Amino acid sequence: MSKVLENYGSILLLLAGIILGSIVGLFYPDAVDYIKPFGDIFLNLLFVSIIPLLFFAIATSVAQIEDQKKLGKIIGIMALVFLVTIIIASLAMVAALYAYPVNSAIDTGNHIEDTLSSSTTSWGDRIVSFLTVSEFNNLLSRQSILAFVIFSFLVGIAARNAGEQAKGFINFIQSGNEVMKQLLLLIMKIAPIGLGAYFAFQVKTIGTQLFGFYAKPLALYYIFGIIFFFVAFSVYAFVAQGRKGVPNYWKNNILPSLTALSTCSSLATMPSNLAAAKRIGIPPTVANVVVPLGNTLYKNGSALSSILKIYVAFSLLGWNFFEPQTIITAVAITVLVTVVAGGIPNGGYIGEMLMISVYGLPPEAIPAVMIIGTLVDPLATVLNATGDTVAAMLVTRFAGEKFTPQQDPIV
Repeated sequence: MSKVLENYGSILLLLAGIILGSIVGLFYPDAVDYIKPFGDIFLNLLFVSIIPLLFFAIATSVAQIEDQKKLGKIIGIMALVFLVTIIIASLAMVAALYAYPVNSAIDTGNHIEDTLSSSTTSWGDRIVSFLTVSEFNNLLSRQSILAFVIFSFLVGIAARNAGEQAKGFINFIQSGNEVMKQLLLLIMKIAPIGLGAYFAFQVKTIGTQLFGFYAKPLALYYIFGIIFFFVAFSVYAFVAQGRKGVPNYWKNNILPSLTALSTCSSLATMPSNLAAAKRIGIPPTVANVVVPLGNTLYKNGSALSSILKIYVAFSLLGWNFFEPQTIITAVAITVLVTVVAGGIPNGGYIGEMLMISVYGLPPEAIPAVMIIGTLVDPLATVLNATGDTVAAMLVTRFAGEKFTPQQDPIV
């Protein structure tokens, strides 16, 4: 019993906090406004620690890779893993919708967003702003997370290329990496309270909306999404590490899953993902590159929801979704959506704008797409965030690296 408490005590406390938060959200919704600040404090502490964590983790990892070919190999395999598995997720949802169509009428109401047509920015300008920023201080915002990841990556390459003259700087970023790990240890002490409070807020605001006009598409998404979560990720873990890969992944995926579910933020889940990758045995040279980049570029949940939203919009308009050209276009859009949907709460709206722009959807279809995007966010975030770790396992396997599990107290 003492061994169980030693290994799973923190997880049990998290579960207790989330269960208590669920009870409060369901039966005492008026109390949520009083406890939600505790969740906001916890989430804010995570967010402000993520920027330096990303910088030190990525820069240190890249600077320590002496072989240029090895770095290129990791990046190339990562891109291939991301692309193939996102296409698998997209086609799996297409198959699910074909087998179980959800053509129920959806009340679009009067929720049309005026902001959808307000942007006149070209796609070229959007790509530039997505990958880079014009001022250094803008890098420190989580709204520019991919630009910051690219910057950290380039700093690591520059430090490695500088050779002996960069030894002091490399020692600094290595020390900074260890300091940030200790800071996360302190922040995670309040995780049961913070996640419990935020989960109460999620239950209060989303729980009552999961019925009515949106019941059938949401039911399909949640049922199929949960099946995909356990089946697909187990298959990926098995491919990566054989039979021991499946239990190794799932026993270390509890905290990331709970964090993603309660915060609806892939970014907030990244620290626990990095800790889980260490315990799984993913080499730092892989984990510290794949997990941060995957946080922005790799989103299984967004892939599933993108296909569902396109299907629902087509159903509303009486269009045939299952034409080959439409499906190919939908999968292509979905691959782009997984790139442009940022690692912030409700970041999928960016992807929805892309979908609406490509298909030229009329106003009556837009509110349904927006609302569904909001209601599927909890499970979508779990799939988005926890997929980063299993993707890193696959990259480890195909890059020929070895799994070397290490104990990490961040649980």
